[in-house]
Amino acid sequence: MAAKIKKGDKVVVLAGRDKGRSGEVISVLPKEGTAKVRGVNLVKRHQRQSANQEGGIISKEASIDLSNIAIADPKDGKPTRVGFLVQADGTKVRIAKRSGEKIDG
Repeated sequence: MAAKIKKGDKVVVLAGRDKGRSGEVISVLPKEGTAKVRGVNLVKRHQRQSANQEGGIISKEASIDLSNIAIADPKDGKPTRVGFLVQADGTKVRIAKRSGEKIDG
């Protein structure tokens, strides 16, 4: 099945404590059904000092369920569903259902 959300996409959070915030997808884990979004769902973690990293309490992004994020419409930035359009040359392109704009390419 073609991926609806990919690394590098701009997304909006639909549910949870970061509802309404948006960011860029850092990574997607399709088997777990989760993704990491830059600046969203930040958690504090204690890190031990090593030779190349200093220790202390660091903030990093935790995974967020794919059902709780939606692609941001390229036209106005509001959340939208993703559709697919097969072009004349046979390539599949993702489109925003809200405005009909192409998401990639």
